[in-house]
Amino acid sequence: MTVRKTWLWAGGAAAAGLSFVLLLFVGVYVIAGNLMNGVGGAGKALAKGAVPAAYQALVQKWGNLCPALNPALLAAQLYQESGFNPNAKSPAKALGIAQFIPGTWATHGVDGDGDGDRDIWDPNDAIPSAASYDCELAKYVKDVPGNATHNMLAAYNAGAYAVIKYGGVPPYKETRNYVKTITTLEDSFAAPVSRVDPSKQAAGAIYFAQKKLGTPYLWGGEGTAEQGGRFDCSGLTQAAYESVGITLPRVANDQYNAGPHPKRDELLPGDLVFFSTDLSDSRAIHHVGIYVGGGYMIDAPRTGAVIRFDPIDTSEYFGATRVTEDGAKALPTSV
Repeated sequence: MTVRKTWLWAGGAAAAGLSFVLLLFVGVYVIAGNLMNGVGGAGKALAKGAVPAAYQALVQKWGNLCPALNPALLAAQLYQESGFNPNAKSPAKALGIAQFIPGTWATHGVDGDGDGDRDIWDPNDAIPSAASYDCELAKYVKDVPGNATHNMLAAYNAGAYAVIKYGGVPPYKETRNYVKTITTLEDSFAAPVSRVDPSKQAAGAIYFAQKKLGTPYLWGGEGTAEQGGRFDCSGLTQAAYESVGITLPRVANDQYNAGPHPKRDELLPGDLVFFSTDLSDSRAIHHVGIYVGGGYMIDAPRTGAVIRFDPIDTSEYFGATRVTEDGAKALPTSV
């Protein structure tokens, strides 16, 4: 009887393993099919929890201030500038969540909350000021040919005169990079209104993670030889995408911004799935795994455990990100 139980367990494990292999095969096939069929498109409303709850209403309201702006774009600017840190200071003496230089603030800061002062450190003033400044620049360049939003962002970076002079985004490398960065990050803060493009590198990232199954967890682990090839959760996802040429940030809550966010019923193998004790704030994310299909992920869960398959449908499931190369490149090096 003991032998039979052992055989049955082994057979069940083998069947489960075969099911996962089949699951991954089907998932990769789906990815390839979607790439062929051009599944894609993302909207501009804010994705769930993409902006910390304390600023959600402000970004939603002021992000609709003018046609060249939208809430996801405003969120992308704030994230790129400060990581939503209201106490941020830069070496260039830019201050607060919107990183205004005091001279610019003196001219363009507004009393967003109507309390009688204009406080560069108060997001209730700084976020409305950022939106107002964007829209003011959009008015300056409204007659310039081309994309109104791109011209507005270019004016923010290089000045309205340069945009007018060159009839659009000027040929400055810094300015063109700025426009591309913000408009790419915009997708990571937008709630999709339809299915979003699958990642071309997803299958390779899954393949890397599969090879690490059974590896013991290590807090802070990045898979180096000195660490015995061990990982923590975000170290594993970072290494998996690094293996296919995409460089992700080191921590899970920054990895969340590496692309658009598919809905739960639109997940594809290779999507990153995230978990948090605060479902209203992506900055509170504490865990990440790589989705493989069928409601399961590969993840490095905790000290004392090994890299393994785990279900994603828990009370802490926050959401998912479909990693893109441009999305990862657009992320600031530190936030």
